[in-house]
Amino acid sequence: MSIINRKSIRRRIHDRIRRKVSGTPERPRLAVHYSNQHIYAQVIDDVAGRTLVSASTMDKSFEKASSNVESAQQVGKLLAERAKETQISAVVFDRGGHLYHGKIKALADAVREGGIQF
Repeated sequence: MSIINRKSIRRRIHDRIRRKVSGTPERPRLAVHYSNQHIYAQVIDDVAGRTLVSASTMDKSFEKASSNVESAQQVGKLLAERAKETQISAVVFDRGGHLYHGKIKALADAVREGGIQF
């Protein structure tokens, strides 16, 4: 009997999502990742292969970095502001194999409140 490895299961789910979700210059991909200590979000143009905008709890604007719902909301607001500055108005959401719940949902809602559509 094999041992269940949560990381490999999440990776397999993320690979399945990435087969369907791809960022274009008109609608880049919003990729979200979190660890036990930090939350990261990037807006990526997959055609050019470069990151257009990014935000995380490691930015200098965060006085206390943590990986919780409140921090996810702050990262979402910061990402929406930076995306608006670079004239990005619509993205494709990539939850990174995580469930759309908790931190991921909080970040997505904050980005939507910031005026980015997906």
